[in-house]
Amino acid sequence: MSPADEAMARYAQGDAAAFEAVYEGVSPRLESYLRRHLRGTTRVEDIIQQTFLQMHAARGTFNAGSEVFPWALAIARRLMFDVGRKARREEYRDMQNEDDLDARMAMAKAIASGEELLEAREIGACLSAAYDRLSEPQRVAFELVKTAGLSHAQAATIAGTSVTGIKLRVHRAYVALRAALDQARAPLPSSGPPRAGGLLPAGGRR
Repeated sequence: MSPADEAMARYAQGDAAAFEAVYEGVSPRLESYLRRHLRGTTRVEDIIQQTFLQMHAARGTFNAGSEVFPWALAIARRLMFDVGRKARREEYRDMQNEDDLDARMAMAKAIASGEELLEAREIGACLSAAYDRLSEPQRVAFELVKTAGLSHAQAATIAGTSVTGIKLRVHRAYVALRAALDQARAPLPSSGPPRAGGLLPAGGRR
């Protein structure tokens, strides 16, 4: 057991002084996870505070010997769900802002050609669309294992499934994203040289 796990067991039994150790052990990992999914310090801080408020309210249900971080992460993810959707819409609007786009372009020109930038954007858009097409269980499994860095067993506990189920969902998500990436990088088929004399109108007559 980690110090945070032991502190949470004491906190669940009424030791209020143990909360500080729980917070110090859990909040940095929650913050790291949330910052990868949300823009804005205020949103991240709000979700962390709400997470600990819910943990406090449900502290009596915590089982001694369990890991506290997967429990805290499950609460934070539920709180983040609606906020995350809103944040993605705001990020998209931000990227459409002309001034912001000009600044991005100026920076990009220093490190890549216009063609490379366009390709990167197209690949990013393709991967984003593929990610949105994943089923919710697949997205959850992929985020918990690949983004949050949890073990398959920890992710299975949060998602309410078996370790085998988590592995299968992560694999399917990876295959879908890999296929989207390969498709985005594939060269466009050549349309061939134009016919001599231009196109003929319908019926084959000029």
